[in-house]
Amino acid sequence: MTLGFRILERRQRVSMAMVEKFRDLPVANVSDVMSRMTAGGAALRPLHASGVLAGAAFTVKTRPGDNLMIHKALLMAGPGDVIVVDAGGDLTNALVGELMLSHARAIGVTGVVINGAVRDYGWIKTNTFPVFAAGITHRGPYKDGPGEINVPISLGGMIIEPGDLMLGDDDGLVCVPFDQVEEVYAQAKGKNEAEAKTLANTLAGKLDPKLWVDESLKKLGCEGV
Repeated sequence: MTLGFRILERRQRVSMAMVEKFRDLPVANVSDVMSRMTAGGAALRPLHASGVLAGAAFTVKTRPGDNLMIHKALLMAGPGDVIVVDAGGDLTNALVGELMLSHARAIGVTGVVINGAVRDYGWIKTNTFPVFAAGITHRGPYKDGPGEINVPISLGGMIIEPGDLMLGDDDGLVCVPFDQVEEVYAQAKGKNEAEAKTLANTLAGKLDPKLWVDESLKKLGCEGV
């Protein structure tokens, strides 16, 4: 075996039923109930026209500038998967473009996350296929490896295990660990409902934020309150 070349099978995978439950929840609410400890990094931004990214993580780790293992991932991934690539955040070479993204969409992949650069931005920004990346460049990739598939990866300190739940919207990306999806969903749903009530009361003029703001400042010993 050559070190740095490894392809594994996923041992677990979040259910598509659970993925659909999360689809209508804001990433910010999911992040909040996870104690704001999990985030994919502010550099990873949505580049597509619109739409939520939601699916089961199909992980790829590759050396910067090389997409050989991403091509292999496209031969293995399937409907409901999100291909998540840790390429070290390097922006020197684009790892995917219109051809590979069109292939991903055709096989039912629900989104692609590249901790690196992409190209064919004109195509990406006019389509709703979810693409998150750290940057854009016209310079193409190498295809020599090394790389690994279905191994734990890290994006901006956020650990992603194969089969975890990946979510992305205009605010960025969050990963919900496989064994926490039920608990996180229940809490995020509750928070979303509470915020909807707060917004309704705000618009109706029934909410006075001054009360809690001033109370908090008094507890902190703020002068002039």
